[in-house]
Order: sequence, then C-alpha cells, then structure tokens
Amino acid sequence: MEDGKPSIAPASDFNPPSPSATTRAVIDIGTNSVKLLVAAVAGTEVHPLLEDSKQTRLGRGFYDTHQLQPDAIAQTAVAVRNFAAAARQLGAETIHVIATSAARDARNSRDLTGAIAAASGLAVEIISGAQEADWAFQGVTSDPELARQPLLLLDVGGGSTEFILGHGARKDFSHSFPLGVVRLLEKFPVSDPPAPAELTACRAELQQFLRREVRPQLAAEIRYELKFDHIQLVGTGGTATILARLEAQLAGFDRDRIEAVRLSAANLRAHVERLWSLPLTERRQLAGLPPKRADVILTGAVIYEAVMAEFGFAGLRVSTRGLRFAAVLRA
Repeated sequence: MEDGKPSIAPASDFNPPSPSATTRAVIDIGTNSVKLLVAAVAGTEVHPLLEDSKQTRLGRGFYDTHQLQPDAIAQTAVAVRNFAAAARQLGAETIHVIATSAARDARNSRDLTGAIAAASGLAVEIISGAQEADWAFQGVTSDPELARQPLLLLDVGGGSTEFILGHGARKDFSHSFPLGVVRLLEKFPVSDPPAPAELTACRAELQQFLRREVRPQLAAEIRYELKFDHIQLVGTGGTATILARLEAQLAGFDRDRIEAVRLSAANLRAHVERLWSLPLTERRQLAGLPPKRADVILTGAVIYEAVMAEFGFAGLRVSTRGLRFAAVLRA
C-alpha cells in the first residue's frame, strides 16, 4: 500500500466475510494520493479485500491559484480508471468515487470530474469537510476498543485536517481545518537537506495556527469534568500510518502491527528531528517510509508533533480505519 504493492488484507485482520456479503469499492481522491478500498460488506461489518494507493499530487501548484493543474488531473483520472478496473476484477458491485479538499476548493473541479468520467465512466462525489470528518470518525470507531473511550481523532490529509472529538457514536466537536501536508509544504518549501531554521518556522506557524484557529473551538467543547489528558489521541490517514511504520520499522503494510504502535510525544519528536536532519535521498531509504512520501512526511510529522505539544497529549494511537471504511458502508 501507499504507492507500493497493493495490500491484500489477510483474513486474520477481520472476521471472515459473511456468505451474504456484497463486494463494494471506494476510490478516495485526496490532495496527495488516490486510494482504493475493495471490501466485502455485510451489515456494518467491513472485510477489506484490497487496499492500494497511488500518489498523483493533485494539489501541487494549487494553493496560489486554486486551479487544479492539467497533468495532475490527467494522472488522477488514470489512477481512478486503473483502480476501478482492479475493483471490477474482484467483483465489486458498486464503485463509489469521492474527492476531498483540493477538489472541493478548486475553481475548476469540473475539469477533474469530467476527466474521470471520460477515463472510467464514473461520477465523482465531492464531499464537504463536515462529511469527511463525520465519515472518518465513523470508520475509526468501527473498532470496538476505540468506540469505548473518549477520543480526539486527527485525520491529516494533503489539504485539510479533520479534528473530531467524541465518545462512541456521540461527537462533541467536528471540524475540517485548512491545514494539510501538501498545503503546508507549499507554504514552507524546504531545502535539501532541510535547514534548522525551516523546521523552527514550520513549528512556529503550526503553534500559532492551533492557538488561533483550533484551540478556541476545541477547548469550548471539552466538558468541565473531562480534561485533555483523559482523551485518547488517535491518528488516521497516510501520515499517521507512516509514523507508525517508522516507529515499528515496518517495510510493508501490516494492519495489526500498525494499530499496535503507541507513539510517545518524545518518540514522535525524535522522528521529527531525524526526518528534518536528512536529505531527501536518505529519507527515501528509511524503513517504513514510502519513497514518494519522503517530502510530505516532513510537514505531516510536524502537524502531529504540534497537536500533541499544544494540547498536552502524551501518546498517539494509529487507526487504519477511517474515511473509506465509512464510505464503503454507504457505497
């Protein structure tokens, strides 16, 4: 997965699918990558059959003009076409194509949807930030263990980050903020290797953003009897998965081992310091870091570091369930 070989979910990861299950697919068009989930679905049970990712960097060169670039649109349409073919080979009865931050903010989103329709015959649903947050929370809390405790879910994407505070089926706070790994990297381009002053500037910008935009809204939703130190921080999405893989030194995608990782604030800070000290060629060699994500992991790791520091979280758990798990239930 993550621009490597497709990940076929082992049967041990989930209960075997029911004989009455239907095979469904979701293709998720993000600012950085296009992702595929093909799953057998029975009721509220999701049994992944295939998960894959292709980086097309739809958001590159986007934030100055809010225009999607023709080459990025073309690469994205090809990725959707190829993923749709793979889903059909596995017998998918439905293929639901969704698009998030870059597509919903673009002035020329019709160029994207038209290219995808021409390449694959599929329509695209551009979902709102509120939908994205809601579906991410539903997907993560399909894990019974995470449904039993209050949590702050952080879904860091290429163009936006969703903050969702809740417990079980109840959400106390849900908001999508204009903060993402590609958006931040374009605002703070880095040298090779990154300069210490560039890391300092990126950290300062994130601290200011969290204090100005996030803390006033989030803190207002924390009930007086519940402090941040009683809430579990959970990350979902590509950045969180890669951080877990770096911590566990996992060359490939292993759902059970990724979700078993517990990243302390100190360990995450050590990962940030190491990543920002290495040139791109050396980052590409790190176990657990897909080479094509070796640039955006810099800003992604600092987003998680900044949230943990600002709100005093001691540790981070990672969930491989999220937006696509909820979307496939609705496909």
